[in-house]
Amino acid sequence: MKIAAVHTHLLDHELDTAFESASMHFSRRQHCLVEIVCDDGTIGWGECLGPAPLNAAVVRAYGAALIGRDPLETEKLWLELYNRFRDQGQRGLTVTALSGIDIALWDIKGKHFGVPISTLLGGRFRNSVRAYATGSFRREGVDRVEDISREVAGYRAEGFHAVKIKIGFDVEEDLRVIEAVREAIGPDMRLMIDGNHGYDLLEALEVGRRAAHLGVDWFEEPVLPEHLSAYRAVRAGQPLPVAGGETWHGRYAMQEPLETRAVDILQPDICGVGGFTEMRRVADMAALHGVRLVPHVWGTAVCIAASLQCMAALLPNPPRRDPIEPILEFDRTDNPFRQAVVCTPIEHQRGVVQIPDGPGLGIEINRDALAQYALRES
Repeated sequence: MKIAAVHTHLLDHELDTAFESASMHFSRRQHCLVEIVCDDGTIGWGECLGPAPLNAAVVRAYGAALIGRDPLETEKLWLELYNRFRDQGQRGLTVTALSGIDIALWDIKGKHFGVPISTLLGGRFRNSVRAYATGSFRREGVDRVEDISREVAGYRAEGFHAVKIKIGFDVEEDLRVIEAVREAIGPDMRLMIDGNHGYDLLEALEVGRRAAHLGVDWFEEPVLPEHLSAYRAVRAGQPLPVAGGETWHGRYAMQEPLETRAVDILQPDICGVGGFTEMRRVADMAALHGVRLVPHVWGTAVCIAASLQCMAALLPNPPRRDPIEPILEFDRTDNPFRQAVVCTPIEHQRGVVQIPDGPGLGIEINRDALAQYALRES
């Protein structure tokens, strides 16, 4: 079995209502899928985190080196591809593009051996996970407190056990939102806050101190991801657990945050950290340093499936009869092709998501949806 072709699929949809985090504005949803075809007809699928057209360009730059190669040599291929752009890109697009390729190769490997990727990673410790709802972005033309309060109340009614909201805009308004959300979801539902690196150090410290009494599980990306010393200052200067890592691509980017205790919770995204090959290393590093790992998830059902396969194989932490189980980030924002790209949507039932048990990622791609939502070149 040899690799015969590498394709990218750029998906695009213009939103009826734009929304924004503290660091990004979303008027469209765009994602990049990777398809790797083997000469025996086996096909693997992956996804890249981040700007879709740029990821696709890097995947194409990598693709020529894959033709004629053995797709089962995932470790060897990962290192060869990483080394091609090492001098200019140890992080960023070179790693997010490599992530999509690596996920597709592992999908092929699972299909070749007839087992889920989680089995290849060492075995499944769980067949389902609880999910938390991610949403609550800022929308133009609405009262933010009322809008988000209504939204999170809906997540509670759907059965989610936890919700993560977006902050990082204005300290006073953000605190009003956090307080309103706690009132809307009640005292027993878990609440996380995500600054999307919108604050400076002083603002982050103030938010953490003043929100602590509202029972916040973690404070995500409080400051710029490059400012690791500021991360450490936030962790030391306010009582909330600090989370981050979706923009620290690859094991080398994770090393300093872990060694210097910059975060309490590490959040690698399998579509950005380097795929399954690199995620295994990062998970081991987090365990070595006693840091909890909660994967970041932002993408289509391909990304969700890959994240679930990874989570199925995560070691129980700590190794006791009732370990702390990983939880799945479940994007609830507007994205009509998120689940449409697969023939069987990966949805939640009262806040619980079953982990696919078919070969590879355990999904089947809906090519009609790929055509329907294909990016139209201008």
